[in-house]
Formats: sequence, structure tokens, C-alpha cells
Amino acid sequence: MHSTPLHRFRMSIAANLVRLRKAQGLTQTQLAELASLHVNQVRRYETGAAQPSLDGLKKIAVALHVPLDDLVFDPSERGPQGERLNLLFEAVASLPADEQRVVQAVLDGLIVKHRTRQLAEQHAGSGV
Repeated sequence: MHSTPLHRFRMSIAANLVRLRKAQGLTQTQLAELASLHVNQVRRYETGAAQPSLDGLKKIAVALHVPLDDLVFDPSERGPQGERLNLLFEAVASLPADEQRVVQAVLDGLIVKHRTRQLAEQHAGSGV
């Protein structure tokens, strides 16, 4: 079967919807209730049999507490969030390679620090 841009777009929304719903531990019925949609409509969206309207996408995004682009774009198609971050990443891309490596090392360090802090907080909260 020939894959058209519209078909890929529908399948992207369907796959993202399933991924995001499951990541939050929701059933199709629960998502339908949260988004004020019929459960059969959620099923059709998830299989790609139907494409949600903009209003439907907004309801789903609000119900899942995610930005609309999380539903529409594949994770690989998305860049950094926010105009300021986009500008910063463009500026970093124009730096010489050695300076880009320094920026990457700093970001890697900050991310590791953040994840370590999250794990420590989870560990402390679990009483282990």
C-alpha cells in the first residue's frame, strides 16, 4: 500500500495517542471520559480509522496534560520547546566544534545531576 503524507499524519497521531495514553496508565474509556469524547471515537483515533478534529485534539491534549504537538508530531520531529531554547540551540550550532563539545558536556552534566536528584527524591519518598 502506498503511504501518503495524510496517511502518515493519521498514523502519527494514532501512535502518539496510544503511547501517551498508556504512559499515563489510562484506559480508552478513562481517556474518553476525561476528554468528553465517546470511547468508540477514541478507539477510531487510536487505530487511525478516524482523524480527530482540532477541537478533539485539544480535548485530548488537555485530558492528557500534554502540548498539542506531542499528539501531532513524532518525537523525532520535535525540537527543543520554546522559542528561547530554539534560539540558544541555533547559536550553539554556529559555534566551533570544540565549543559545541563543551556545551554538550555542560548539558550532559546538568541532566545527570537532575536525574540523580529525582532518583534521590523518589528513593527518600519511598521510605527505602
